Amino acid sequence: MALITPLVTPSWLADHLHDPDLLVFDASYYLPTEGKDAEAEFAKAHIPGAARFDVDAIKDAVDPLPHMVPTPARFAALVGALGIHNGARIVVYDQKGIFSAPRAWWLMRLFGHDQAFVLDGGLPLWLAEGRPTESGPAKPRPKAEFHPSYRPRLLRGLGDMADNLASKAELVLDARSAARFHAEAPEPRAGLRAGHIPGARSLPARENIDAAGRFLPVDELRSKLAAVGVDGTARVVSSCGSGVTACHTLLVMEHAGVGHGRLYPGSWSQWSSDPERPIETGEDVASHRVG
Repeated sequence: MALITPLVTPSWLADHLHDPDLLVFDASYYLPTEGKDAEAEFAKAHIPGAARFDVDAIKDAVDPLPHMVPTPARFAALVGALGIHNGARIVVYDQKGIFSAPRAWWLMRLFGHDQAFVLDGGLPLWLAEGRPTESGPAKPRPKAEFHPSYRPRLLRGLGDMADNLASKAELVLDARSAARFHAEAPEPRAGLRAGHIPGARSLPARENIDAAGRFLPVDELRSKLAAVGVDGTARVVSSCGSGVTACHTLLVMEHAGVGHGRLYPGSWSQWSSDPERPIETGEDVASHRVG
């Protein structure tokens, strides 16, 4: 049965866990300041049959920025090595709830694979509902062939973002914490200035989920999006620190039914690295705190 939502519940996953076309991945990622190892945490406990989708490895291997998008050929080789093929249904989750798993979901969509979904609540909700886990390394899967269908229209580059300062054709949403957005907290990566892209609006990823790690009800998400100007007609670009949690915002938009945004993968890591690029630190008249 085809799914029409980008999310699946723990009960749905439990019912379909042994479907022959279903592949489950832990796509956990931790910020440099968090001091946790996603691989080690996976070995402690993961959903039965899951493997790792390492968003810190499935990226451009040459660009010095943290999470630039890989070429279609590189992506195909990396996910094929994980056993992903074009006929598979993919469910991704992470160890925090909904933090980095949307990056794996979005990469699959970027390269043409629409049968990719995110587990609402992630591993925390799976555990809270008393569902089983396994420990140790992932069981090996046979390699597969994945044929990408690249969708570059879903991306925005540095030049696009610079042009947008004047044109204001697209609404830029920033998924970092409000404190980082307003330069009230330091960046987790050394050497980066604090603040945000001029004209951007703050929609922190952590404020879209409840205490159990699940997305808030759709009406609440729509209210949050509307408060920052997302009304279903605005053209949206999502940014964050390095292009990971920005995908969370894109998932929120799709789940809430208010359109499909684009990703700026360079995000704050790229924008703030050049002292000649303008930044803002306070709250301007076009920007709102939400939540």
